[in-house]
Amino acid sequence: MRSRDPVVFNKLSALLNRAGISLTDLQKQQLVGYVELLHKWNKAYNLTSVRDPQQMLVRHIMDSIVVEPYLTGERFIDVGTGPGLPGVPLAIVRPGSHFTLLDSLGKRIRFLRQVQHELKLENITPVQSRVEEFPAEPPFDGVISRAFASLNDMLSWCQALPGTEGLFYALKGVLPADEIAALPAGFSVEKTCPLQVPELDGERHLVIIRRSAD
Repeated sequence: MRSRDPVVFNKLSALLNRAGISLTDLQKQQLVGYVELLHKWNKAYNLTSVRDPQQMLVRHIMDSIVVEPYLTGERFIDVGTGPGLPGVPLAIVRPGSHFTLLDSLGKRIRFLRQVQHELKLENITPVQSRVEEFPAEPPFDGVISRAFASLNDMLSWCQALPGTEGLFYALKGVLPADEIAALPAGFSVEKTCPLQVPELDGERHLVIIRRSAD
């Protein structure tokens, strides 16, 4: 893998240290490589409103990988992945798991195939599909999203994706108490986890939901 921008690499290392996250040099190189590809493709494809690579480290990389300790299982689907968030960073820091990256826009999937090729990521599968048309065979251990407008929407669109013990992982800003109170029948909150992201303004929470026992 070609050498990466040392300024961005060192910034990432500092952020990881502050978060208490230990990664190999290869994983750090892959994360920086992903940021460089995102920055490069963003000029033509408008994949993210974040333009500065160092801000991408905070708002995209760290904001994604702080979720990793809470994931259970090996097969995950990142629904509405956009340019691969949080799925690509999670796949890099969790190489023993597999992540299906689902998005309906072709330009995003083209970008993710390039990421897969350049970073040699064998544990991601980019898929262009609407979520309601995607067959979950076999079902997933976890359904991840940080793009859905509401928990209700996420659960209604994605309810067929996880297995019987599968969990839903919703990445949120401020804890959405009103959305939690309005969960559809058949679902319950397993736990809510405040997330600490170095240098990120504002709150971050992970809401973990499971199907209620019949």
